Amino acid sequence: MLIRLATTADVPAIMQMIAKVVPLMRAAGNYQWGDDYPNPQVFNKDIELSQLWVADIDGAVAGVSAITTDQDPEYTDAGWDITEPAIVTHRIAVNPDYQGKGVAKALMQQAETVALQRGITILRVDTNSENQATQALFPKLGYTYSGEIGLAKRPGLRFFCYEKRI
Repeated sequence: MLIRLATTADVPAIMQMIAKVVPLMRAAGNYQWGDDYPNPQVFNKDIELSQLWVADIDGAVAGVSAITTDQDPEYTDAGWDITEPAIVTHRIAVNPDYQGKGVAKALMQQAETVALQRGITILRVDTNSENQATQALFPKLGYTYSGEIGLAKRPGLRFFCYEKRI
């Protein structure tokens, strides 16, 4: 598995993967993503900012993650000081064809690598309150639960926040 920066040529494969992931999320009661988000424009902007990473297995996009410094204002509701520099993982997804192969773990480890390269000691991530997979994964990777928030951009949903200090 190769973790690399995404290119615009990856966007069609990323969107095909999202089309597989969203119905599975919905079936599990997780309505964080839908037909409107994430979309090609969001991923292209991530690529322009050099913050979109893909897990590449034999030339196939096995997963995707935006590794950013973007902190939503609502993060303060989890007790976080959003003026502190932090690496924040957004839009993480694993192609169902590659689940169980350590793809999400590798993408989360890339966030840690980016943080170390930038001299940032705080890692943050949020996940839908219905996303059992990420709620199990994040503590295994050393993240601690910080609190529950709502996000203005996803009304009616609740999100769990996790943080790791390195």
